[in-house]
Amino acid sequence: MLTDKNGIPLSVVISAANTHDMKAAIRTLDRVVLRKRLKDTQNLCLDKGYDFPEIEHESVSRGYTPHIRHRGEGRRMVRNVHRVRRWVVERTNSWHNRFRKLLVRYEKKVENYLGLVQLACCVTV
Repeated sequence: MLTDKNGIPLSVVISAANTHDMKAAIRTLDRVVLRKRLKDTQNLCLDKGYDFPEIEHESVSRGYTPHIRHRGEGRRMVRNVHRVRRWVVERTNSWHNRFRKLLVRYEKKVENYLGLVQLACCVTV
């Protein structure tokens, strides 16, 4: 899931549980609903699980400025900027968990589940 700074979902991709987040991240960037203007700079905040050169290259080629914590990097003594920005996505995931149909997936077809996720995104906005 890709959200803006207020937690409003911009892109959602459904993938299998055994798919690595690196592969799903690039597809998520490709399926953004709202396109940005060329003069605006967009920041992309990701955690250490996305610390791969492919993701950084693909996000830069799509016009984003990546802010990715590197593996092995400790906490900063000053202000942990990445942690401050990451809670927005966690809050949006919490909003989706309040929908009983999304908490436990009973749908067998991916299209039906994606429709329910998109409906939840519209309701939370």
